[in-house]
Formats: sequence, structure tokens, C-alpha cells
Amino acid sequence: MAKIINGIQQIGMGTADAKKVFDWYQKYLGFDILIFEDVAPASLMTRYTAGTVQNRLALLALNMVGGGGLEIWQFKDRTPKSSEQSQQLGDLGINAMKIRSRNIIEIREHLSGLSLNDITSISDESHFFFTDPWRNWVQIVQEEYSFTFSKFLSGGVLGALIGVSNMEVSLNFYQTLLGYDSIESDRSGVFDDFKDMPGGKRTFRRVLLKHCERPIGGFGELYGPSQIELVQSLDHSSPPIFKDRIWGDLGYIHLCFDVRDMDALRNEAKNLDHPFTVDSADSFDMGDAAGRFAYIEDPDGTLIELVETHKVPIFKRLGIYIDLIKRHPEKPLPKWLVKMMRVHRVR
Repeated sequence: MAKIINGIQQIGMGTADAKKVFDWYQKYLGFDILIFEDVAPASLMTRYTAGTVQNRLALLALNMVGGGGLEIWQFKDRTPKSSEQSQQLGDLGINAMKIRSRNIIEIREHLSGLSLNDITSISDESHFFFTDPWRNWVQIVQEEYSFTFSKFLSGGVLGALIGVSNMEVSLNFYQTLLGYDSIESDRSGVFDDFKDMPGGKRTFRRVLLKHCERPIGGFGELYGPSQIELVQSLDHSSPPIFKDRIWGDLGYIHLCFDVRDMDALRNEAKNLDHPFTVDSADSFDMGDAAGRFAYIEDPDGTLIELVETHKVPIFKRLGIYIDLIKRHPEKPLPKWLVKMMRVHRVR
């Protein structure tokens, strides 16, 4: 079986108070489906936590409008560090997450009423940026896809804006391994929509990537289409966002894809000289969910998580779970079944 990239499952956020962050995104951006809340040692991640096993709290929240979720992390025994230097646009790593919205004018008005900082103007009638209360940059993108309709004006995670040092090298990685085979735009210059972001008045090359038609299964219709925007500073040497810090510190810590046939991906990644750096090998447990996960690094060290989901709770109290291993890998789950996850809604 060839690899299948079902979509972006989630983006990881390192926080100092995971429940407070969840409450904000649940209330204002519709991430109100709490799939799991799990406390456990991150024993397989010592490569990225300075050789020490770190205990953490993890919450996975989804927005049923469609898109990836938020995996909100908090160390239990360590105070997370922020970057010693102010993060600049184009720094190497995840600069911003992208969230889909069917009406960016109304959602901008909604967010403007929350006294947030750094809300930019709407650019080309297609997107704007803001920072959440913890200084994480978020891009709201006009995008019509929806899995279900909701009172919320925004959906789930559409993708990420990622700083890179060499555009051609990074394009090969994201196009070949992760299947972003459609270049929607490739522009260089000084961009008006970046001007209000730190370092945003510099000269950049930016490339927007999407997938062409592709097979999906499992939760692929819930995740929907996704996009990656690569940004390279052309007149500035950009440092890694997580320089002198560890995975789980404050900010965006990884981008996670839901996949099938992890072994095929492992072989392909190795052949592309981007071998798995972490591999749970068999099924791991995260409280009520289970699967196999692995990590790879993009050419600049940005962490990409790959998850092959084995089990997801639908109705825990009745012991109803989805077993994805027994399903055809290119057959999406029935919508009615996925919608049953609404029983995990936090009001």
C-alpha cells in the first residue's frame, strides 16, 4: 500500500497553562470538541527535551466546521521558556498557524472586539493576521470548505506559515514527502500584508503549496484540504525559532499529519535523507486515543509529526470507539459517525 496523507491532524502549541489556552480557543474560535486530556511522561521525546523525560499535560481540541485540531501542551514539572529574542517573520520554524473561515470580515470584527493586539488589515479579501493572548501569530484565511455548519465563523487548522532558509531545498521536502504538489503562488518582494508583523518589512520569497487531487481515508473529510506557505527572508539571516530551547517550550512546537502506511513513509523519508528521528514503532496510548507516531525534521529542523491513528473515542461512556486499522485506508469514515464526536463538546 502506498502512503496516504489524510490531512493535517493538529498543530502543537507549547503553553504555560493549557486549560486556559483551550478555554480561549474553545470560546472564541470554536475548538470545542475535547478529544482527549492526558497527563503522561513524554518518554520518547528526549531527543528534543535535552535528554530528560518531561511530564506533560496534553489536550487535543477540534473544530467540527473542519480542519486540523490544536494539541495544547504544558510541562508539569518545568517552566516553559520563551525565545530570548523577539521572533521575526521568516525565522526558521512555524511562524503562524492558518485557520479557515467562511467570512473573514465578520470574524475580524469579532476578534477586534476582544482587545487583541496586532490585528492586521484584510489583504486581497483573502486573509489577515493577529496574535492570540499568548503572542502566537494566527492567520485567518477565507476558505469555503466545511465539514459541518456551525455558529462559529471559523473552522479548524488549515495549515501553517513556515520560515525556511533555502526555498528550493524545502520545496523538495514538502512536495515530495508530504505531497504538496501544487504551487498556488510563488512571489518575491516586500509584501503589504506582512508589514505590521515583526520583521515583516524585509524582502521575502513566499511559496503557497496545496495538494492536487489525492486519496484520503479515515478522518480526511473532517480535516479537509490544507496548505503550507513557505517564507524565506532574502535580505536577513534567520535563526531557528527554538534555538537554545526544547520541544514543548512556548510557541508552535510541531505540525502533525494524519497518515496511513507508516512503514512506507519511513522508507521514503530515509531515502530522502530525512529519516524518522522518533518512532513509537507500535501502538501508543494517549488516554482514550491510540495509534503510532513518528517525527521527522524538515531541512531547517522544523518538527513534523506523523500519526497513524488506530483508535479514537466516539462515545466513551458506552465504550464506542472507531477502529481505523480494520477499515479500508482510502475510505473516509461516514459523516454521521464522525459527527458523533459532538458528544465531547465543551460548552
